[in-house]
Amino acid sequence: MTQPLRDRRQFRFGVFEFDGATGELRKDGRIEPRLRDQAVQILTMLLERPREVVTREEIQQALWPADTFVDFEHGVNTAVNQLRGALGDSASNPRFIQTLPRRGYRFIAPVEIVGLPNSAVSIMDPTAARSELRESTIAREDDLPIASGTVVRSLFSLIQIMYLTFYLISLARVRQIEAILQEGAFRSRWVLVILIVTAAVGIPIRLYLLTATAFRYQGLARKFRTLFPFVFALDELWALAPFLLVNELGLGIAIACTAALLYVPFSERTLLRMGHS
Repeated sequence: MTQPLRDRRQFRFGVFEFDGATGELRKDGRIEPRLRDQAVQILTMLLERPREVVTREEIQQALWPADTFVDFEHGVNTAVNQLRGALGDSASNPRFIQTLPRRGYRFIAPVEIVGLPNSAVSIMDPTAARSELRESTIAREDDLPIASGTVVRSLFSLIQIMYLTFYLISLARVRQIEAILQEGAFRSRWVLVILIVTAAVGIPIRLYLLTATAFRYQGLARKFRTLFPFVFALDELWALAPFLLVNELGLGIAIACTAALLYVPFSERTLLRMGHS
């Protein structure tokens, strides 16, 4: 690609647009504060090669010639931090710029290049496209607010504690639940087996999620996405738990609690996606 064509390119990602010719960054069509030259160059390198690692050596060679004496580490860190600030991104839970320790950086969001002859070019690998489509059925990434990490961890922990409480109360009252099931002419044997097995599986999962949250495990959001299909099935099953306490709660409240619990699995995943601080 010739230099004039490179200079006319514009990049779109999320709610942002970046003009390769002027170095202007726009959010929802509004121009953001001017980026420093180093930040502009680094962002351009990352957007030209989305999903690829741009090494620190490549950045050094592009920004500072061999005969230039500069604190390279400080310069790169400052420029990347400015980019993250402008994009509302974070190193601990990135949406755009991922840090690979001692290697470099990678732009992880889908990128569309516009301003080229004929048509726009969208850069997104098939896996990313499937993931984007799957997640957009619940909420678009760019539509989510950026929440405080403390708030996210607190709410996520409370959800895990709630499920642990359900498991423990149900296991402690197995005999009473069996009597309720028999009164309702249910096949209590199979219901109780499912109850005990799912609780036995769910307890260690909840303890793992609580521990990971407490110790601020960096990969929690990624791990939870992997666990989500299984956790979703488990949570949807346990959304019926209020009916085990229908004598104490009443039928109306049991139905209302079940309706709320049916949404909780989605709120867990959304919470983790919001935690960018």
